[in-house]
Amino acid sequence: MTDISSDHATAVALLVTNYKQRTAKRFLLLLTAIGALCLMVIVDVMTGPASLSISEVLSVILNPSDATPQQKVIIWDLRLPVALMAICIGAMLGVAGAEMQTILNNPLADPFTLGLSSAAGFGAAMAITLQWSLIPGAGVFFVTGNAFAMAMLTSLALYGFTRLRGVTPEAMILVGIAMLFTFNALLALLQYGASELELAQIIFWQLGSLARASWGKVLTCGIILVVVVPYFMSQSWSLTALRMGEEKAASLGVNVSFLRLSVLAGVSLLAAVAVSFVGAVAFVGLVGPHIARIIVGEDQRGFLPLSALAGALIMSGTSIASKAITPGVIYPIGMITSLIGIPFFISLILSQRQRHWQ
Repeated sequence: MTDISSDHATAVALLVTNYKQRTAKRFLLLLTAIGALCLMVIVDVMTGPASLSISEVLSVILNPSDATPQQKVIIWDLRLPVALMAICIGAMLGVAGAEMQTILNNPLADPFTLGLSSAAGFGAAMAITLQWSLIPGAGVFFVTGNAFAMAMLTSLALYGFTRLRGVTPEAMILVGIAMLFTFNALLALLQYGASELELAQIIFWQLGSLARASWGKVLTCGIILVVVVPYFMSQSWSLTALRMGEEKAASLGVNVSFLRLSVLAGVSLLAAVAVSFVGAVAFVGLVGPHIARIIVGEDQRGFLPLSALAGALIMSGTSIASKAITPGVIYPIGMITSLIGIPFFISLILSQRQRHWQ
């Protein structure tokens, strides 16, 4: 009897030790990612036509009163909002992609593949070509407002579809793909009848850009992240259980329907705001969560924050690359993220196929 009790105590102690080690490792990974992200922000601010040293950047950021008027304009008015906007948008898309993949149990789900980005692009094109405003009184923000409204309407359509009985996550993916092609066709129709100037504006929107970044938009994105991410973290246990399957999650006391709908609402808000601010940016919401999943697994306590940080790192790196490829030229960020994401997307499909046949 004593031996059994001793063995049991040893096993419990081993489990506790392993848990503490995993927690410490996860915390260290998050700190490392945060440190890398801070470094990327500094490099992003340094990069551009007017080259600045790291000492100049840190001096202006930490002591704005000692900076020259030119340095203040370059760093505080132009580059720092872009650098912080890249982080916020990347984190929003990373979180949105991670939770879409969780609630739909599909590794290919993200705001782009579900048609939200295409819907936002179509809404912006309506404002540019037809001068239609879906939000009354939007004023100078009617293009961004249209993009946001159309993305949210598409999210509500997906939400309504989930209310139907017998609808599976696989069916939702198919509906999202159908919406993607529908909005792409409608967008092509508007492009066909657009003037040269309107066509240039639509293409610029489709390719994605951080040039429209401002402190107001950075603050908006920060507030949304502060509201949505803590809610997702509070549901981390339920979301982790959902990855084991709906039946197992329900047997553990998870209200699967409410969880899926509430998370979809938060994801829709994140994706709609992100796309309405910077345009269509593909694959960040797909690649970021998969990087996090490879590193920490499915446990939402590590998977969710690391997905946000991975998405932020991808967008920050994209922002730097967009300015560094050709001096004096800023390339669209959507073009670069697509070039990065397409090989990853293909490798993901092939890995899923191999797993299916094994």
